[in-house]
Amino acid sequence: MPELPEVEALAAYLRERAVGHTVERFEVSSFSALKTFDPAPSAAAGQKITTAGRHGKFLDVSIGTDLHLVVHLARAGWLHYRDSFKSPAPLKPGSGPIALRVRLDDGSGFDLTEAGTQKSLAAYLVRDPAEVPGVARLGPDALAVSRDEFVERIRGRNGQIKGVLTDQEVLAGIGNAYSDEILHVAKMSPFALTGKLSDEQLTTLYEATRQVETDAVTRSVGQKAAELKGEKRAGMRVHARTGLPCPVCGDKIREVSFADKSLQYCATCQTGGKPLADRRLSKLIR
Repeated sequence: MPELPEVEALAAYLRERAVGHTVERFEVSSFSALKTFDPAPSAAAGQKITTAGRHGKFLDVSIGTDLHLVVHLARAGWLHYRDSFKSPAPLKPGSGPIALRVRLDDGSGFDLTEAGTQKSLAAYLVRDPAEVPGVARLGPDALAVSRDEFVERIRGRNGQIKGVLTDQEVLAGIGNAYSDEILHVAKMSPFALTGKLSDEQLTTLYEATRQVETDAVTRSVGQKAAELKGEKRAGMRVHARTGLPCPVCGDKIREVSFADKSLQYCATCQTGGKPLADRRLSKLIR
């Protein structure tokens, strides 16, 4: 799933490539992906793209003076920028993986696509990003929050630190992949309980969050959209590296699997050498 660094890089790419161009057509192939009906997609036609940004993991493309295309790419969604399209014909409903297409006045544009059968990509054409339910619920951005607010928000939500870090109402932008990386840098078990973390541990966690996310943004911004996934994988220390050596201590990276996702960690660096039981109801290691 694209997280804060990749969405920031996509926004930067759109600012470089698409801003200043006029929307020629806004085409919808997957009607389930577009969650709004007012304004209509036709309202974007003839208006310029003025900027692009993000709210946590939501991409926000500003169109004209009062329209926003807000997109959550979910697990299998992506943005593909096209210098040109093979056909000028409008998209037909159900056009493969393409959910939406934005054609610009210079012949370029971008597709929003989603692989697989579990369709979760969500797009909203709104006058105010706060109209999007997921945006309205977001906590402070993980790269903008102060140390004191970070500590307050983590302490304000009881639970295992992995789950609290990825709760978008606590902090916006951190997902499954970068939370693994943050906890590895902080040398903290993913199952550590927030209520038992010391001030020193929370400061270390805050600094690890800043380091990991800032480094990832630095690596990602400037990359073409097509290159971002590879850049993300290449920069990972533990996430999706099960069985490979930890780059810090050399121990084998281990995994805990759940119904629809998994986490990776280094037992030597994070849990005092104790492997975590690989089942949902594993005994907590603190």
